[in-house]
Amino acid sequence: MNHPSGLPEDTLRVYRLRVSHPTDSTAGLARRAGLSREAVIRAEGELSALGLLRPSPAGGWVAVAPESAAEELLAAEEQEILRRQIAVAATRARLHSLSGHFLEARSLRTVPGDIETVEGLENVRAVLADLARGCRHSLDSMQSGRRVSEEALRASLPLDLTHLGRGATIRTLLPRSARGDRLVVRYATRIREAGALVRCAGVLPSRMLIYDGTGAVLPIDAEDTARGAVVVRDPAVMAFLRRLFDHFWERSEDFLDPDRDPGATAPRGPARDVLLLLAAGLTNEEIAERLGTSPRTVVRTVTELMDRLGADSRFQAGVLAAERGWLDAPEPEDTP
Repeated sequence: MNHPSGLPEDTLRVYRLRVSHPTDSTAGLARRAGLSREAVIRAEGELSALGLLRPSPAGGWVAVAPESAAEELLAAEEQEILRRQIAVAATRARLHSLSGHFLEARSLRTVPGDIETVEGLENVRAVLADLARGCRHSLDSMQSGRRVSEEALRASLPLDLTHLGRGATIRTLLPRSARGDRLVVRYATRIREAGALVRCAGVLPSRMLIYDGTGAVLPIDAEDTARGAVVVRDPAVMAFLRRLFDHFWERSEDFLDPDRDPGATAPRGPARDVLLLLAAGLTNEEIAERLGTSPRTVVRTVTELMDRLGADSRFQAGVLAAERGWLDAPEPEDTP
């Protein structure tokens, strides 16, 4: 069995005997330890590698205290670790010193009413990442009829999942032709499983991203999106873009299940419970507390219900649900 130091008991025995009998020969130490000469030689080699034994000028070995051996053996490594820590701290300080410049420049860029042109693919990605970090409530995404690149899908997926993880609502509009693209279908399936709403239409006018209803990104050239993008924050233009997106959303269909008619049947289970409380005028937080679920789940369910009903507001959703008889209809029973 090994000692907590990791050394075998035989090696420790040789070390103790070298401390107490520094002048013994290897053969004499072997007799004291009850070990073979070869076993003592192996143990002395192991102890020497750790700095616990040093060659004596008079021949043989001299035992070294573990603290002294550790200081000498690890000094170089500790110096290297210290050097790297200093280098990391210096790099962090240099980068943090740029924060003021970044915030000042961004404040100039994000003045309300701005319409900013951003050229170059890398610059566009930086702006998208910045907008994504600030997005808290909703992201509306529209893709035009051009094929969606694999690179764009890889870049979008983690951002979309982050938004959904925060409780934000995502509505994604894809061209109907994308149903034949395996990568797009995989992407749509992944984000829908995480809570996004994914629909499609035959013809979509442009690529577009709308963050929290207050900022939008459109390509400079729909045929060559690598050229750059236009970032819009002007309230009047934003109101138009939101209406444009809603216009196509209301006329779209489910992307992954084209045969599904989302408004044909009354909701059931937890969705019906949410609808009844929604129609009663409760807030999302009150519904979540009443049903013992998370506000994020309630937000997602309310969004899906309003989408199925084609409602623009919670009040209208309650009215339309009543007109369809969804509030009075009993919970449907499962068929055996």
